[in-house]
Amino acid sequence: MARDSRNKELRKKGGLGRGIEALFEDEPQIDEAEEIKDLSIDEIRPNPYQPRKTFDDKSLKELSDSIKENGVFQPIIVRKSVNGYEIIAGERRYRASKLAKKDTIPAIIRNFDESQMMEVAVLENLQREDLTPLEEAQAYEMLQKNLGLTQEEVSKRMGKSRPYIANYLRLLTLPSKTKRLLQHGELSMGQARTLLGLKDKDKIDEVAKRVAREGMPVRKVEALVASINSKKPRKKASKKSAFIRASESQLASKFGSSVNISESKKGKGHLSIDFASTDELNRILDILGVNLDD
Repeated sequence: MARDSRNKELRKKGGLGRGIEALFEDEPQIDEAEEIKDLSIDEIRPNPYQPRKTFDDKSLKELSDSIKENGVFQPIIVRKSVNGYEIIAGERRYRASKLAKKDTIPAIIRNFDESQMMEVAVLENLQREDLTPLEEAQAYEMLQKNLGLTQEEVSKRMGKSRPYIANYLRLLTLPSKTKRLLQHGELSMGQARTLLGLKDKDKIDEVAKRVAREGMPVRKVEALVASINSKKPRKKASKKSAFIRASESQLASKFGSSVNISESKKGKGHLSIDFASTDELNRILDILGVNLDD
């Protein structure tokens, strides 16, 4: 009886079957052909394409407490699978119901293919702003790879601009440590995007850690990146052969001064002898047998 009354109540509010967008209203509705069934929680599995990796424990506990007291007012949406059912929309309610030790959960069963499952998983979370920037980027990448879509096609399906999609996908090129900071909310989307402007990509993790620690606003991060990029990299000293090092040592002993021998790839070389005064230069010239008075 309780289920029948719930069905009638939802039917009064109008029909569902109006496309994917109907899944994301505050209260999903059904038409005369659809029925809400109480399914065993043990028969239900999460959407395999769910982009959200983390669920807020506090809000999940609050929802669980509400379900214990009042039950689940908003049915989840599932599809039939080989073993039981897979969630199309409503994983948070499913998780909270499990936490509340419920045996069953109200659900609407729909026929969805793999493509629809992916799109709904992404759209549901985007509508509710449940994804971190990194999870959103991974969701767009999943649509591209699994459905063979271009950035332009993803942008049209998601109702976003192509540059918007491209900016999120660029986050996936960040190094792993920086990705973790972004995933845990220690870096913002704006900060992470700015760090991608570093010319030396090996410095991103180090700079990201500093940005997170100091809580830098994006404009300050932009200034920091510009400053680092403007610095000329130090030239790495080339490794000298044992023969060159031994020659430098012998000549330094002979002249009593620092000696540097450099080699070029073309076989040419450069020999320099340091001196600190005219007298020291004359001493070196004498050793070399050079007489400028001749």
